[in-house]
Amino acid sequence: MRMKELKGMSSKEIDEKLLEMKKELLKIRGQIAVGTVPKNPGRSKVLRRTIARAILVKSQQAQQDINQGGPKAKA
Repeated sequence: MRMKELKGMSSKEIDEKLLEMKKELLKIRGQIAVGTVPKNPGRSKVLRRTIARAILVKSQQAQQDINQGGPKAKA
């Protein structure tokens, strides 16, 4: 998933996508732990990076809301 796609999503959509990607990464890590070769070994690297991008976009959106005087973040 590209940054443009992530930036166009709402916070709720990003949360859903994050959950989905984390579940997929967990399955891949489980396969590796058992000793099974995953179908696409490079997918775990792509997932980790995409998860990091999603978290970055989410934090940027939260910071932007704070700067614009939008909904207050819970401390």
